[in-house]
Amino acid sequence: MTGNCVGETERPELGATRRATAEDPESMDVALRSRAEALDATDPLRAFRDRFVIDDPDLVYLDGNSLGRLPKATVQRLSLLIRDEWGGELVRAWDHWLDEPARIGELIGLNLLGARPDETIVSDSTTVNLYKLAAAALDARPARTTIVAAADEFPTDRYVLEGLAESRGLTIRWLTGDAVEGLPPGELAAVIDESVALVVLSLVNYRSGSVADLPAVTARAHDAGALILWDLSHAVGATPIELEAGGADLAVGCTYKYLNGGPGAPAFLYVRQSLQPELRTPIQGWFGQRDQFAMGPRYDPRPGIRAWLAGTPGMLALAAVEEGVKLTAEAGIEAIRAKGMTLTEFAIELLDERLSPLGCTLGSPRDPARRGAQVSFRHPDARRLTAELIARGVVPDFREPDSIRFGLPPLTTRFADVAAGVDAMAELLA
Repeated sequence: MTGNCVGETERPELGATRRATAEDPESMDVALRSRAEALDATDPLRAFRDRFVIDDPDLVYLDGNSLGRLPKATVQRLSLLIRDEWGGELVRAWDHWLDEPARIGELIGLNLLGARPDETIVSDSTTVNLYKLAAAALDARPARTTIVAAADEFPTDRYVLEGLAESRGLTIRWLTGDAVEGLPPGELAAVIDESVALVVLSLVNYRSGSVADLPAVTARAHDAGALILWDLSHAVGATPIELEAGGADLAVGCTYKYLNGGPGAPAFLYVRQSLQPELRTPIQGWFGQRDQFAMGPRYDPRPGIRAWLAGTPGMLALAAVEEGVKLTAEAGIEAIRAKGMTLTEFAIELLDERLSPLGCTLGSPRDPARRGAQVSFRHPDARRLTAELIARGVVPDFREPDSIRFGLPPLTTRFADVAAGVDAMAELLA
C-alpha cells in the first residue's frame, strides 16, 4: 500500500492530559474560536461531514490523508451486500460482481482523474499495481537502462523500483529536490535523457504535500522517449487531476485516504488507451483472461483495461470504495480543492501567528496552488510532540525526520479542528 495506515509513534494513554477539542469552549481562546466558527459557518461543504460516522465528536482527527473516515452510506451498503448478495445470491452474485472492478474504476477515472472510458480499473494494492505498470513499461523500452525517481518518494515506490532495477541490471537516478518545495524543473530536465525508460513520481509528495507539474514533467519525459508513471495516492479526491489532458501514460493510486474506501481498500490503476495494445501485465491472472470460464490452457488477455486484472477481487472492499468515490464525486473536485486550499491557508496563518515563535517552521509550500490538502509543521522534537498531541485527543501523524502532518480532507475537516490542533501544539510548546 502506498501511504500510511498505521501510526508510527508511541501513543500514551488517552486522557493522560487534558484533551484539547474543537467542541470544548475552554480549549482555545475566544478570538481563535470565533475565527474558526465563522469559516465553518460559510463552508459550502459543511453538510458532508454529517454523512460520515463520527462516534467521538471531541476527537480532533487530522490524519485523513492516512485513513479517511467511514461514510454512513458504506455501513448500509455493506450490510445489504452481506445479507442480500453474499447471503442470498451466493455464487450467483458473480453474474453482476464480475463487472464491478471496471465499473467502479470508470467512476474514479471519469470523475476524479480526467481519464477516458476503459482506462481505469480497481484492482490489487497500490504496491502491486505499481509493480505491474512499472514492469510493463520497462518491458516496452528494452534497450534503455535507466529509471528516474525521487529520492524522497514514498518508500514502497522506491522499494518496488529497486527490486525491478536489481533483477534487470538497470540503474536508478535519484532526484534530490527541495524537501519542502519539491523538484525544480531544471533538475528533472538535467537527468532525463535517451537512456531513461521510465520516470516514476508522486503528484503530491507524502511528506510535504508539494504538488508536481504533471503536464510539464510528462512532456519532458516524452521528449526523451521515456514513459511516465504517476502515483496519485495523496492527490486523488483532494486535488483536480487531468491525466488525459496532461498526456500521462500510467498512474496508480489508493482509495483509503481522501476517497474514504476503508483500511486496506483496493487501489486503482490507469493505462492510457493508446498504450494498452503495447503493454502487457507481468501478472497473468484468470480475471484478466479473455474467456475466463473456459479455463483454457493458455493465457489470452482481455482487451482494454480489464487485461490488468489478476486475481479474484474482494467485493466487500469494492463496494466500500464505490460509496466513498460517489460522495467525492457528488461534492465535486473543484469545490473540494477550494476548501482544501482555504483549510491549509488557515493552518499556515495560525502557524505564523502561534507556532513560529515557539520553534516550528513550515514543511509545505506556501503557494496554495503547489500544496495538496495537507500541511506539515517541522520541529526538532516532532516525534514526541505528535505522541503528546494524540494523548490530548488530537490525531495528526509524524514523518521522519521532523514533520508533523495535518491531513485535512475537505469533506470531513472543520476549521475548528485546525484551530484546536494548532492551539494544542502551541500549548505543548509553550
